[in-house]
Amino acid sequence: MIIKAILFDINGTLIDINTDETNEEIFRTISHILTYQGIFMHRREVRDEYYQIMDVQRKTSQENYPEFNVVELFREFLNRRFSARGVVRPDKLKWLPVFLAEAYRGISLNRLQLYPGVLDVLNDLRPRYKLAAISDAQSAWCLPEMRAVGIDGYFDPIIVSGDFGYRKPDPRLFTAALTGLRVAPENVLFVGNDMFRDVFAGKQQGIKTVFFSSNQGRKQAEGVKPDYIIYQFPEMRQAIEFFESL
Repeated sequence: MIIKAILFDINGTLIDINTDETNEEIFRTISHILTYQGIFMHRREVRDEYYQIMDVQRKTSQENYPEFNVVELFREFLNRRFSARGVVRPDKLKWLPVFLAEAYRGISLNRLQLYPGVLDVLNDLRPRYKLAAISDAQSAWCLPEMRAVGIDGYFDPIIVSGDFGYRKPDPRLFTAALTGLRVAPENVLFVGNDMFRDVFAGKQQGIKTVFFSSNQGRKQAEGVKPDYIIYQFPEMRQAIEFFESL
C-alpha cells in the first residue's frame, strides 16, 4: 500500500480530554455573565433553555447524524432575550456567543492533554505524509484545545462536524477531508478510537483504518473490524510499517 496521507480523529485519539457538562457551575457562571448584559436568568433557566435550543437544532435537522452548532445556539439564546426586551444588539451578537461557548467549555473541562507519544509520532509523520483531522466537535472548542496542547499546526484540513451540521459516520466529512488533501481513499489511513464513528465510517469510504483502543470511545460495533489495532499511540509506527508492506 502506498500511503500518501493520514487522517486522525482528535478527541480520544490524539487528545485525552474529559469534560463534565453536568457541572452546575457552567450555568451559574453564564447566568452571572448575562447579568452584565442586562439579562437576568437563574442558572436552571439558562440550563433548560440551552438544552431546549440544542434539541430544536437537532430535531429540525434533515441529517441522519445531526450535529449542533454551539455558537449559533448561544446566538439564538441571546436573540430571544434581546428581542423580548425590544433591543437590537448587533455588537453583542457578534462576539458574545463565541465568548459564552468558550466559557461553557472552559468551566466543564477537567482534563486536557495529549496521549503519551502523540507529539513524537506526529513529528515523525509530518515530513513523510500529508496529515489531516476529522472531529465530531465544535470549532469554538476544538481549535483552541488543539492550540493549547500544541498540535494545531500539524493538520490541513481540519474538518469539524459543528461547522457542517452533521457528524461521523456521514461520508461528506471524509469527502471534505479527501478533497482538501487531494488524495485518493486507497492511499489514506484513518486513525480513530470509536469503532462505529471512526472505523465503520472510514471503511465505508474505502479507507484503511487503525483503531486506537484508548480510554474513550466504543470498543465494538456489529460487523465492524479495523484493519489494525494499537493500544499505545507510538504503535502507529508499526501500523504504518504493516500497511506499507502490503
